[in-house]
Amino acid sequence: MEQLTQFSATELARMIAGLIGVIALVSVNALFLIWMERKVAAHMQLRPGPMEVGPHGAIQTIADAVKLLGKELITPEEVDRPIYLLAPIVVFLPVLLCFLVVPFSQSLIIRDMNVGIVLILAFSTLTVLAILMGGWASNNKYAVFGAFRSVAQNIAYEIPLLLTVMSIILMVGSFRLTDIVAAQSRYWYIFVQPLAFILYIICATAETNRTPFDLPEAESELVAGFHTEYSGMRFALFFLAEYTNMFIVSAVGAVLFLGGWRGPILPGIFWFLIKVYALIFLIMWFRWTFPRVRFDQLITFAWKILIPLAFANLLITALVLKL
Repeated sequence: MEQLTQFSATELARMIAGLIGVIALVSVNALFLIWMERKVAAHMQLRPGPMEVGPHGAIQTIADAVKLLGKELITPEEVDRPIYLLAPIVVFLPVLLCFLVVPFSQSLIIRDMNVGIVLILAFSTLTVLAILMGGWASNNKYAVFGAFRSVAQNIAYEIPLLLTVMSIILMVGSFRLTDIVAAQSRYWYIFVQPLAFILYIICATAETNRTPFDLPEAESELVAGFHTEYSGMRFALFFLAEYTNMFIVSAVGAVLFLGGWRGPILPGIFWFLIKVYALIFLIMWFRWTFPRVRFDQLITFAWKILIPLAFANLLITALVLKL
């Protein structure tokens, strides 16, 4: 009984410390990614980007965050108030929980679960529910259109994403993220599953509602889409969730295809973050390279091209492993 109490207390302390660390990471990561995206966009368009606040505008996003915290929380009269207020919380909490199983290095992981990849995929689907809640409860036609688009888009692109992940799971024989990294001790899976990597990046871009798949919040059509009626910190939670989701899908991509924390000389966590931010840079690159697709093109691309390719890749992987 004494050992059980000690074990439970240790686990609880570890979970609390991990949660505090995750909240700090999410906040700092979001501020950095916003600054990084501004700089990536600026340099691709041959301009300097934010330069005034801090060296090279490094603390511009901190100034913007302070300004956002001081904004008034406006609640329109005709909204479905309970759902409207709950949506920003529902969109943000699953993102935090995904960090429970992300292996930053061999020892730096909060919980090494044997169903780690399943947990991340399960919690990521709650984002769609939160977007639908926010759009529907806002009682705004632009928000409703954005929410409906998000549901259709995520259902379509979730299928090839899951099929792509299953190809890696078949090769490893485990849902544990640390096992997937350990299986890449000789070579990274991007070299034996290049099609799966391409499919994963495309689907991850669509799942995070990033250009060219940003139909749910297309500014030129829907004002701001599902979060049109949100302001202040409620809007900030949607914003934080979007950039943190980018980190999560890039972290999973680094684990599945780039060997996770594995690399020479440098400590594992440095290699992991280098790979993650390289994938995030790739997703940002897409935004300033490709034009936004039409909604019918978005759905057709998923159902007629990505899903057949993902099925074919899974079938070939199964046949090769069997033979």
